Amino acid sequence: MYWLMSTMKICLIASGSKKTKKVKEKYIIARSMLMNYLKLMNLPMEHIPDVFTPQSSKQESGFLEGPQSRRRELIFLFDVLKEFIKGFRKLHFIGPCVTVFGSARFKEDNYYYEMARQMGQKIVEMGFAVMTGGGPGIMEAANRGAKESGGRSIGCNIILPKEQKPNKFLDRWVQINYFFVRKILLTKYSYAFVVMPGGYGTMDEFFEAITLMQVGKTKRFPVILFGTMYHKELIEYIRNMVKQQTINPEDARLFLCTDSVAEAMEHINKFAVQGFGLKRRKKMQPFSWLGERRINTKSAQP
Repeated sequence: MYWLMSTMKICLIASGSKKTKKVKEKYIIARSMLMNYLKLMNLPMEHIPDVFTPQSSKQESGFLEGPQSRRRELIFLFDVLKEFIKGFRKLHFIGPCVTVFGSARFKEDNYYYEMARQMGQKIVEMGFAVMTGGGPGIMEAANRGAKESGGRSIGCNIILPKEQKPNKFLDRWVQINYFFVRKILLTKYSYAFVVMPGGYGTMDEFFEAITLMQVGKTKRFPVILFGTMYHKELIEYIRNMVKQQTINPEDARLFLCTDSVAEAMEHINKFAVQGFGLKRRKKMQPFSWLGERRINTKSAQP
């Protein structure tokens, strides 16, 4: 049993290497053998990982290991700068956006997939482009709704060892290697944020958005937390923060929790459109001599 656990641990540590496929196969074999052993001995299995979790890119994980040589850190700095320039150029003409966060795991028959699709439709009807992480699930649903309503559908996709492909409902997307660059791009162009049910990544994006507003690093943009039952324990947790005085009472009002798409749109209209005095204006024209292109929006088939 100790040998099997050690094998699984080594495989997980080595998962960022170029031989990820072979490592994964060894991990699955070791996991299967360990499960059979625990079952035979009538022991609990709750501590066995269910998923072979993809690791971060080699450059990003190397950067997080600590101080590197001056040369390596300078190369990393220019690599990050290149990512930002690529993102800025690609997304320069998308116009004001509403960013929709949510799980990549929901399928088309899921209730929240349909709600995200309706959310995307209503967002573009207000004159905004819909921006997502560009992947499947909730992201696909919001992009799909925007595309079906003839609006702009934008994706900011992350490059992972276990590849996340851009969904098919995007008018324009950019492939980003670093998570922190992607998070900035998802925030930079948006006047509102819709947080649908999701996992760790979605919660990270939600708390970053309200933290930036709490500490005054960004203006108070509307944030919608969609799904009262799904987020019931989260709301209770935030109320406990207020009770324990780790946040102020007004910090718990930095977002709206709702089950209504219409209420979400009213909130965005009040605090984004009216709050920032947004008006429809003539779209900026791209410069061909800079290699810039107009965003073409063609309605998708439902």
